[in-house]
Amino acid sequence: MHRRDLLTYALTCGTGGLLLSLLPIPLTAQVKQTLASVYGTRPIASGRVQLKIPALAENGHSVALTVTVQSPMTAADYVSEIRIFAPKNPVPQLARYQLYPGTGKAAVSSRIRLSDTQVITAVAAMHDGSLWAGSTETIVTLAACIEPLL
Repeated sequence: MHRRDLLTYALTCGTGGLLLSLLPIPLTAQVKQTLASVYGTRPIASGRVQLKIPALAENGHSVALTVTVQSPMTAADYVSEIRIFAPKNPVPQLARYQLYPGTGKAAVSSRIRLSDTQVITAVAAMHDGSLWAGSTETIVTLAACIEPLL
């Protein structure tokens, strides 16, 4: 089954968000280039990071997003930073959150603007310097972040 067929089926069955959040999304060249501009050649592993975002955003001006990272958030093992990227936006890095062991939970929630249908990626930097990423694709029907025609 192709991704587009699965997406159509998921949206018509009302389980799109659940099914899409379980699919591994391969990083495109555009996403890799965006991440390389921030992290250089440091290796980024897949896993530990989960994004919750609607599979279909009717309005790109305000899209709910939650990022959760699997971490006990103790002094020995914690997330030090979470960054969110949308490579098709005029400014690809949407947010940067700094955490510490006393935060208690490695999760952030926000609303973001999206200029187009794209793969959203969250990268978590652990205290030991390792990087973990998670991605999901969102379809945007009404784009935001566009310049008006004059």
